[in-house]
Amino acid sequence: MVLTTYGRSSGFCIDPIEKKPLNHFYPGSSVFSFGTAGCNLACKFCQNWDISKSRDMDRLMDAAGPAEIAATAHHWGCRSVAFTYNDPVIFAEYAMDTAQACHDIGLKTVAVTAGYIHAEPRREFFAVMDAANVDLKGFTDGFYRKLCGAELAPVLDTLAWLHHETTVWVELTTLLIPDQNDSEAEITALSRWVAAEMGPDVPLHFTAFHPDFKMTDLPPTPSATLRRARQIALDAGLHHVYTGNVRDPSGGVTHCTGCGTALIERDGYRILAYRLSAAGTCPDCGAPLAGRFGDFGQAFGSRRIPVAIHRNPA
Repeated sequence: MVLTTYGRSSGFCIDPIEKKPLNHFYPGSSVFSFGTAGCNLACKFCQNWDISKSRDMDRLMDAAGPAEIAATAHHWGCRSVAFTYNDPVIFAEYAMDTAQACHDIGLKTVAVTAGYIHAEPRREFFAVMDAANVDLKGFTDGFYRKLCGAELAPVLDTLAWLHHETTVWVELTTLLIPDQNDSEAEITALSRWVAAEMGPDVPLHFTAFHPDFKMTDLPPTPSATLRRARQIALDAGLHHVYTGNVRDPSGGVTHCTGCGTALIERDGYRILAYRLSAAGTCPDCGAPLAGRFGDFGQAFGSRRIPVAIHRNPA
């Protein structure tokens, strides 16, 4: 088998790390993002369907090898490189080679994935990833089968394996779709599973659906639904629950689990206040915050910058 997308991308951009979304992985830093085309799921609600559902190789207009990607990301001052836009498990060889090139020059790597991958290849794939945001799309097998063309159990297996068997920093995202996966019972079950199987410190992002692809007949997710889901998850014992794709400043605050003080305040992808030490501890009580942190300078902000590959980066 030959990976026809190797070395070809649907585009390169510099994003805020919060856009992946990752709120506990070097907050405020920039990440060099790219993907290819296609997907191993068939989500009827796909928000990137023009890329992930594409069968047209003409979508892949930008060519770059692993070393060129790593060097360009370094040239632009990015702290990490993200394999995103479509699921990197389907361009695993390209992603893994690029990840190794990134590690060779001190860059971190991020996988944005649905976690739908067999046990043997996932060991090799995640061995070169520093962080992952995994889409936990719902919490019933019926939802996965009907709307994703997949099954829930393999995703839960990947999540449990990542938490118990690897050092990959993991955050979860659930896109809440009206009348499909947004019931109180399903959100409660999902939140309790995460707390029990992955621990209370795993960040969980509830994000808003907008009508797209094959589900244009449903309304966008109300902000109230996201706020309700966040409270359910907090009540289930999770410490870090966020809302996304809506304007909700309270849903972007990271609190100290020791004393409750606001450590990071956000407005969307923009950081308004940052009070963590370089070691990731609270300045008031000294409690450590779960995640990966370092020196914090000026935050990258909310902008998204398309970039071209520098063939001979300075």
